[in-house]
Amino acid sequence: MFEVLVYVYESYWRGDACPELPQLGRKLSIAGFESDEIAQALLWLEGLNRAATGTQMVVAPADPGASAGIAEPHQSPISMRVYSVAEQDHLGAQCLGFVSFLETSGVLPAPLREIVLDRAMAAPGDPVSLDDLKIIVLMVYWHFGEEPDSLVLDELCDDTLGRLAH
Repeated sequence: MFEVLVYVYESYWRGDACPELPQLGRKLSIAGFESDEIAQALLWLEGLNRAATGTQMVVAPADPGASAGIAEPHQSPISMRVYSVAEQDHLGAQCLGFVSFLETSGVLPAPLREIVLDRAMAAPGDPVSLDDLKIIVLMVYWHFGEEPDSLVLDELCDDTLGRLAH
């Protein structure tokens, strides 16, 4: 399924540029993907459409120097997201740590975090791999036509296996 999602991400610049799901399914079949992978990916994308319903984009930011982004409901700075046992089991410590990293970096607002978590819970794998979670985060940004800043994009697309800690 994730190979199909990566293909969709690379083939269509923004979520609104992507064809309707039935037509996308035909295009994916022509591209050579297996029918069960296509079905899983289309079901996942349909869930992304449903999960994103009601999340609004900010067209004109209040700060003239800021860029447009996701509308955030008022949230207390001391609020804390508590993960259910099912979320902890399905996502694992590595993925939850990465979500926390994105949140504390200020690049994953609470509404997007909830969509990422919803889609991660719908993904196969127990626990979900970190690479798969990164694809999920990219797809959520893609759905809204947003591109994460270059450092976050680098973190999402970088192969961490070759990194040397110092």
